Amino acid sequence: MDKLSYALFALGDRHYEHFCRFGKDLDSKLAALGANRLAERVDSDVDVEEPFAQWKSSLIARLKEDSLLSSRREASATQNLNPSQSVVSAGDSEVPAAKAFTRDHPLLASVIDKRAPTHATSTKSTLHVAFSIKDTGLLYEAGDACGVIPTNDLKLVAEILQKLRFNGNERVLSVKESGATRLHDALAHEREITRLNRKIVQRYAALGNCTLLLDLLQSERQAALDAYVYDRDLIDLLIEYPGVIDDPNELVALLPKLTSRLYSISSSPAAHAGQIHTTVAVVRFTAHNRARGGVCSTFFADRTSIADRLPIYIQPNKRFKLPSNRDAPIIMIGPGTGIAPFRRFLHERRALGHKGKNWLFFGERSSATDYLYREELESMRADGHLTRLDTAFSRDNGNKIYVQDRMEEQAPQFWDWLQDGANVYVCGDASRMAKDVRGTICRIAQEQGAMSAQAAEEYVGFLKETHRYYQDVY
Repeated sequence: MDKLSYALFALGDRHYEHFCRFGKDLDSKLAALGANRLAERVDSDVDVEEPFAQWKSSLIARLKEDSLLSSRREASATQNLNPSQSVVSAGDSEVPAAKAFTRDHPLLASVIDKRAPTHATSTKSTLHVAFSIKDTGLLYEAGDACGVIPTNDLKLVAEILQKLRFNGNERVLSVKESGATRLHDALAHEREITRLNRKIVQRYAALGNCTLLLDLLQSERQAALDAYVYDRDLIDLLIEYPGVIDDPNELVALLPKLTSRLYSISSSPAAHAGQIHTTVAVVRFTAHNRARGGVCSTFFADRTSIADRLPIYIQPNKRFKLPSNRDAPIIMIGPGTGIAPFRRFLHERRALGHKGKNWLFFGERSSATDYLYREELESMRADGHLTRLDTAFSRDNGNKIYVQDRMEEQAPQFWDWLQDGANVYVCGDASRMAKDVRGTICRIAQEQGAMSAQAAEEYVGFLKETHRYYQDVY
């Protein structure tokens, strides 16, 4: 690879055992194969903005040097250098950008709507939460995600402080520029207290010489460790192995930074000016005789009211966009809250006057209790904007029906749409649903396109390579 030049910015989290391992291995392999490293690799922790800015600055300086040398060589060969062919590096443009809000510098946006799009008798809890961004300068595109920085459950914070006999006013190291904060504020706003990982257990076990935990950390017991951390959090460590922490700074050093949670935006900037809508599945469960829940989803459900101002920012998603061809047909497959980006797409296409056909596959448990955005979707189907709507409600009859079953039922039409140039979009669970949907498309290609199994796999790969198969999965 001696003709390849590269620069590498590795992403990771220092609380995990193999911090930035893939980036390190890739860098070593490329260098061993003779590739030319343009800038030194940077291994970034979860706070990426500052190290990325420094890495980018170093890289751009190198690219400018190379560009200048190249320009001089070209100028010596010809006196008619076309200015439009010269390299313009990032940061040189004078075009004013939209106001930048980031994870470290979020927008405090007012909550203007909070409601359940499910029936009160549903066995699942889902929320539609809308924020006002009017006159803030915050912009987004159909396809982007909304980052929300939650606050931990203050009851859990109080329980942790009580268990450790701290009063919460102790001064500890802050993750912010100020450098120090109260322990209570660090636990409420800055540190993860509802997730365990190997690094936390390892440090805790070492501090307390906890024999049972040290045994769990043996490499051959990885499965047992995974099972232990799966449904426990900090409070479990404190209860099961008391007396380990006696220094507040020791506690915060043990815990990773509280990360933002990303939600696919379910509104259209063209149809819902000045607003951002999110569709949130509220996570609640019981484990080890304790009621538990998702940090951000219960933050919305239990600790947020209309007019509250929450810290948010936009996470762009360039890999989940509507087709540039306004007449191109699209097929959208989104069970549960996977409907979010497709509600956005449908409103966006209507607002912008796109004429392409729209086909939605939506699945949930029950049509009576869990049919998200039912009135909107059925209205769009009635007026023809939603060309086809196929639903799969798994608990409505004896045989569970899922979106991939509906796809197979409509295999001839699905194949016709693909032959007409349709783009396919999938949003939802990565571990099962997305794999099942991909497998179903392969089977449809085999049956309807008379392809072998290998040819069908290659066909789906072709759809991805030609930007006609998109996934937003988690």
